[in-house]
Amino acid sequence: MTEEQKIFAGKLYCPGDPELRAIKLKTHNLCTKYNQTFEDETEIRRSILADIFGKLGEDSRLQGPIYIHYGQHTNIGKRLFANFNFTIQDDTYVTIGDDCNFGPNVTIVTPIHPLLPDERKGIVAPDGSKKLMCYAQPVKIGDNCWFGANVTVCPGVTIGENCVIGAGSVVTRDIPANSLAVGVPCRVIREVNESDSVMNIPGVFDN
Repeated sequence: MTEEQKIFAGKLYCPGDPELRAIKLKTHNLCTKYNQTFEDETEIRRSILADIFGKLGEDSRLQGPIYIHYGQHTNIGKRLFANFNFTIQDDTYVTIGDDCNFGPNVTIVTPIHPLLPDERKGIVAPDGSKKLMCYAQPVKIGDNCWFGANVTVCPGVTIGENCVIGAGSVVTRDIPANSLAVGVPCRVIREVNESDSVMNIPGVFDN
């Protein structure tokens, strides 16, 4: 079993494995290249993103700068908008649905490192060698989600469709569909419904 296969199987893996490091180096370099482009160089940007992600749906826009770890482990639906400093540490799979909008500094992480300090320094493998090890849990985000600025999504979290996650939230557990959720840790406040329409704001169309 390769180290990448261990990741997807939920097993401990070595992030310093040469094959994994090669994937990350390629993606990090592509991100640097993307971050050096101008905003109106749309064709160049689209080409770079196609080389980064496993899937990127049509009409998606990433403002940049972006910071992606593996890239090929992330599948993104149609019409994503991600504002400044979008970060995905996709050691394992990250899935983002259609029509999602992310504010500045949204971060999605999947790896989990040992809690014990000695284990963070290295774990003895079956062959007797000592290696830095961790494991990872996938993140899934449904269609039509809006994340405010500085939202962090932690490993293993599933966020249902039509959710709004308030600015600065740290999402440590699953969020059901149609929820307004905020806080550290992020908690569901209530369901999003028609009473939230901007059409209910007095004078919304006044000059």
